[in-house]
Amino acid sequence: MKVYCILSDQRVYQSRSPAMFSAVLRRQGIHAVYVPFAVEPADLGCALQGLRALHIAGANVTAPFKEAVIAHLDDLSEGARVIGAINTLVRDGRRLKGYNTNAIGIMDALGAAGCEVEGRTALVFGTGGAARTAAFILTWLRAREVWVAGRRLERAREIAARFGGRAVPLDMLRNVRLPAEIVVNATSASSPEESAELCNLVQGLDLGACRLLLDLNYGRRRNFWRDKAEAEGIPFLDGLLPLAFQARRSLHLWTGLLVPPEEFLEALAPPGACPPAVPA
Repeated sequence: MKVYCILSDQRVYQSRSPAMFSAVLRRQGIHAVYVPFAVEPADLGCALQGLRALHIAGANVTAPFKEAVIAHLDDLSEGARVIGAINTLVRDGRRLKGYNTNAIGIMDALGAAGCEVEGRTALVFGTGGAARTAAFILTWLRAREVWVAGRRLERAREIAARFGGRAVPLDMLRNVRLPAEIVVNATSASSPEESAELCNLVQGLDLGACRLLLDLNYGRRRNFWRDKAEAEGIPFLDGLLPLAFQARRSLHLWTGLLVPPEEFLEALAPPGACPPAVPA
């Protein structure tokens, strides 16, 4: 039996990936399990050595390690090298290679939602690995301009400079009509309990030009991004659709199988519920 896993801090136990991958692996007849591993930041190097020693077949990496893990890898895909963040590890003997399937997941989700990026202005909230990924794919899809906004302005400037965008201080977004047609939340906060400050900021945004609001998080009972979209009549996507698309790419890297995204979305649905649909 092969073992696949996901690495994070204590947030790993909130991830839907173990249940999703386990269901898909079972349906595909693959004799394998997918398990969560909570890792302390100081132990990240040891955890990667453990993957090698235990012959873990493949791994996903999520916040807060998407950037920090790179220092412990043997090689990177070209996309991962450009983005500077990874979410998928492929093992070849004792060598670990990092990939970024999140970027393709976002691209596929935007395409499935019928969102045309080329020529449009996009605003990305966040300064971590997810923000890097979102800024990269939006630029690659030829957005006219990509703004990066976050509390850590120097980090926002570094991401913007890397991908030819523009850093925007959060305070500049208050009481200003934003021309952004695509808004992406790449922070870890979507509920008021996670960030009352960001919640208040989002409630006051003027998003009159927005055509799609994408929150890369999922599973929040209260979601101020969703509430904002509903209040202003803006189409909304949460992170389940990008998760399904990036997961199928990860599984393809590990096994060579390219499973339809509907399989992953069905695995994400609670028992008895209809799975999230891939937009027509």
